[in-house]
Order: sequence, then C-alpha cells, then structure tokens
Amino acid sequence: MSGTTLVTDTVTVFNRELRPVLRNPFSVIFTMVQPLFFLALFAPLLPDTGDGGSALQWFVPGIVVMSCLFGTSSTGANLLFEIQTGSHERMLVSPLRRPALIVGRALKEIVPMLAQTVVVVAVTIPFGFRLHLAGALLGLLVLAVFCVGLGALSYTLALASKDSEWMFWGVQQTLLFPLMLLAGMLLPVDGGPDWLRALSRLNPLTYVVEAERALFDGEIMSAATGGGVIAAVVVAVLGLLVGTRSMRRA
Repeated sequence: MSGTTLVTDTVTVFNRELRPVLRNPFSVIFTMVQPLFFLALFAPLLPDTGDGGSALQWFVPGIVVMSCLFGTSSTGANLLFEIQTGSHERMLVSPLRRPALIVGRALKEIVPMLAQTVVVVAVTIPFGFRLHLAGALLGLLVLAVFCVGLGALSYTLALASKDSEWMFWGVQQTLLFPLMLLAGMLLPVDGGPDWLRALSRLNPLTYVVEAERALFDGEIMSAATGGGVIAAVVVAVLGLLVGTRSMRRA
C-alpha cells in the first residue's frame, strides 16, 4: 500500500463527499446562521479589553472553533444515513483503503469551516476585528488537523450506534456543550472556581481555542500556539486510529 495510493483514495472519497455540498450550497449557508447569531447576541455583552482593543479579537476565534465543533461533531449523521441506505456497505467492498474512508470524509468538513470563517471575519472587520492573515491561515491549518480527528471520532460514534440513531445524537449532544463551555469559547473560565478551571485544562479543545486566539492575534511563536498544535495532532491521531479500527471491524 503506497502512500500515493492512500492519497489518491483519500482524494476520491473527499470528492465524493464534497459533491453534494457543492450541488446544494444552501446547507453551508444555513450553518452560517448560528455563528452569526452568537456574534450578534454575545459580542455586545463582552467588555473591551484593558488596552482599549475590541472584544471581538478574543471572541471571533472562539466562534470559528465553535463552528468547527458543531459541524464536524455531527458528521457521523451522514454516515448513519449511508448505513441505512446501504451505500456504506458498497464503499466497504470497494478497493479504497479504510483510512481513506475516514480521512476523506473528515476533510470534507474543512470546506464549510473555511467558508464560515471567511464570512465571520468579513462581518466583524468593520466593527473593530483586526485580521492577521499569516496567523489566521496557520490557525485554520491547526483547526483543520483538529477537524480530521474530531470527524473521525464522530464517524466512530456513528458506527457504534448504527442500530440506534438516538444514541448518536444523545452522546453527541451530551458531550458537545460541556466541551464547548469548558473551552471558554463564549465566556472566559479564568475567573471561575478551581474545579472548573481544572476541568478546563483537561479539555483538549481548550488548548485549540487558546491557540486560535493567539494566532488570529498574530502571535505565531507562543506557548499557546504550541499547546494548540499538540492538542490538535493528538486528537487527529487518536481519532484516525480509533476510526480506522472501527471501519475495519465494520
């Protein structure tokens, strides 16, 4: 199994998964409504930073990660639909590599994430958000790595709950909001009680959010950036290992 073949298989799966999105871009447009609502309703409640900067500099990267979290964690629902219609079984008997089935599907979720980021940044720049292009691009790369791992874990959950669709949504929703709140996406946890801050440090998403805030602010060489890169890579490796094993067992 050469690396080139694995790459080719991944591109094949990626194109297959992306075509429905391109044919029906309304689904991507609809997912942009939620982050824009959060921006409109939460951002005015946040005080400006101590140096007179806009609170959007802190808030926008969190919204970008939140959009990634919501979209990627629910990707397993697409796999559940394919299992029910039988198309997933046809993919399993194809010569495509099992890791390509996971990576290609997960990479597809990066496209809506990029589109949402562009819209969010474009909307907030007139209100005081400062874009550091190099840091933002690196931040999106880190987030893409995290998306691959999270998407793979979502597919693993879908395979485990293929006979009970309610279980997928129950587990996904139960984990989604605690992870989001503990990562400090919407509100800082620094002033919270010790137990809350301790749980926050155990959450890998916390380090990704901190890295995105540093990178979007132009701090490329920082401890926060390093921590986020490590957390994203760990989630990606873990997700791919677990997802590939589950796909092979399927």
